[in-house]
Amino acid sequence: MFIYVGCRTTRERNARGNGINVYSVDSKTGRLSHVQLVDGLVNPSFLAISKQEDFLYCVHGDTDQASAFSIGTNGTLRYLNSQSTHGHNPAHLAISPDGTFLVVSNHYSGSVVVLPILDSGELGELCDQVMTQGPIGPHRIEQKGPKPHFNPFDPSGKLVVVPDKGLDRIFTYRFDSQSGKLLPTACPSVATRKGAGPRHVAFHPGLPVVYSVNELDSTVATYRFNSESGELQPQQVLSALPDSFTGDSTAAEIEVDKAGRFLYASNRGSDSIARFSIDPQSGWLTFESATPTQGLTPRFFALSPDGRCMYVANEDSDTIVVFSVDPTTGSLTPTGEVIETGSPVCMVFGGANV
Repeated sequence: MFIYVGCRTTRERNARGNGINVYSVDSKTGRLSHVQLVDGLVNPSFLAISKQEDFLYCVHGDTDQASAFSIGTNGTLRYLNSQSTHGHNPAHLAISPDGTFLVVSNHYSGSVVVLPILDSGELGELCDQVMTQGPIGPHRIEQKGPKPHFNPFDPSGKLVVVPDKGLDRIFTYRFDSQSGKLLPTACPSVATRKGAGPRHVAFHPGLPVVYSVNELDSTVATYRFNSESGELQPQQVLSALPDSFTGDSTAAEIEVDKAGRFLYASNRGSDSIARFSIDPQSGWLTFESATPTQGLTPRFFALSPDGRCMYVANEDSDTIVVFSVDPTTGSLTPTGEVIETGSPVCMVFGGANV
């Protein structure tokens, strides 16, 4: 198995990274061994791997570019091409279930765009663009306009869900897999609390429930989700911070384990991973604990495919810290494995088919 790590590179981001780093993963210990550096890239941040694990795609923060790479039999990357996302600061990307389109959120332009994926794995020119619209939130610095930050496909593969940090709103779009168009749903959006700043979402694997991590107020919200109409019905909001934390913090990443028993969210400032238990009937959350990340600014984390380890990317201390996951309680324990790499901001796993 391999893990691909996107690292920011520019002075404007106070970054110390050098591109995309490829590591092999020891399946027994979770340890990482460096395989390849793909350098010369500007702020490779969010990454996505094709279902067959033969291509990798990335967006380049603070630019207007997305890039495609082929994956070799040894896990290494070979650059294919880049295309304009027709917007500024692409923040996230998702591959359509059939592997023929790439959906991208332009964080600073308020747009969600679609690029074709060609048979060669290369990216084609833009084929659709929609704008997120609505009243802006009250935060004078972070909410000056629309800021879509995430655009995953729902489990059915028919809808794209887009939290917008600037508008305090989560949008849903129906995806036309033939044309690559993003179309309105019957219930096109839901408002969050004012000033919440929804950033990322995660789907429960067995219940019609979506969870949103809200960046600006460090909360996690639970929504009942209708995959036909796109409706998100608010159910619950909980803090991702322990009661004892009294400083400033913003939330970043969110993930549900494959069994749907636990939810995790990262806090930048508290520098911790919050753990919630999930009610198996309702999907409602209970805050359990917050584990220090052994570093600064955990912008991203990822559970390993087997759920035995969590890898935490501490952007401002230039480390990836490995935690073991208790199979019963979901609690996190540092393994002692720390990988030094500049400004890590995203990780994806691959290798099952290579």
